[in-house]
Amino acid sequence: MILDRLLDNIDMIDIEANTGIDITGVCYDSRVIRSGELFIAVRGYETDGHKYIDDAVKKGAVCIICEEVPCLQIPYVLVKDSRKALAAVSAAWFGYPAEKLTIIGVTGTNGKTSVTNLIKHIVGFCSNKKVGLIGTNGNFIGDRKLSAVHTTPESYELHKLLDKMVLEGCDYAVMEVSSHALSLSRVYGIEYDVGVFTNLSPEHLDFHGSMDEYAHVKSLLFSSSKKAVINIDDPYAPLMLEAAAGPVMTYAVDNSFADLVGKDIKLQADKVDFCAVSVGSINRAELRIPGMFSVYNALASIAAAVSLGFDPERILPYCRESPNAPVSNL
Repeated sequence: MILDRLLDNIDMIDIEANTGIDITGVCYDSRVIRSGELFIAVRGYETDGHKYIDDAVKKGAVCIICEEVPCLQIPYVLVKDSRKALAAVSAAWFGYPAEKLTIIGVTGTNGKTSVTNLIKHIVGFCSNKKVGLIGTNGNFIGDRKLSAVHTTPESYELHKLLDKMVLEGCDYAVMEVSSHALSLSRVYGIEYDVGVFTNLSPEHLDFHGSMDEYAHVKSLLFSSSKKAVINIDDPYAPLMLEAAAGPVMTYAVDNSFADLVGKDIKLQADKVDFCAVSVGSINRAELRIPGMFSVYNALASIAAAVSLGFDPERILPYCRESPNAPVSNL
């Protein structure tokens, strides 16, 4: 692929390269780069890719994307943010796979894993389509499990995985979106069809510094989502609502003004049973995972499916038929 085709959505400061040069691959790790590839120097949490430009060139890199002018004589593209550049280049390299999928992103401190698994289950049965999943407990293409290193992979691996989902016939992808992924631009440039907010409690403050910053980073998902599903029982819901770029469907247990409310809740040893109440509709719902958190997880998943256009009458039976083995509440 020629360099020019990889630079469409990059915020460039300067370019000192022939944009017609042929690129045989994209790499951000100098240890594994191969001759003919484009090297993107990323500033990481623990190290800085700019320190390894020399190594990348010695191994055959034909062009560098960087935030600092390299000392070596090498074609380069100077950018404001090489992490965002990596995300944009990766999307272009794999042919913009996110645009070929209906994507649901779930963020929050607790519930991401359970909610993504439940959404995958509901959407798969309601649509009769193959659904991919990206998350803490593994990545899935339909029922086939792949390995997972991060909750949300680095942008290159993320777009590679989305491309694999497209090639294997997925129509939907459900993904956990971590605060690290949002902060480090791993999901930069992806437009979500539905973004879901579960809740927020102190976590990763060594990385984010404060709850306010942690919450702000989480809210970035909703500025990139066509529709939002938000738990308005959570104290940080107003920030998520303010960030939302499109229509919002709210859910709650304690707030009767939500679009979807859990009422008449019965917590049992092996399941939860409750009424899912919305305007003009009251339906009995059941999830075979005990605990109050399961009510919230079910409401989030039902609201996400409704936001995708599925009929609640079809959604609720699939909640009852969801796998009964507890999923880690992460």
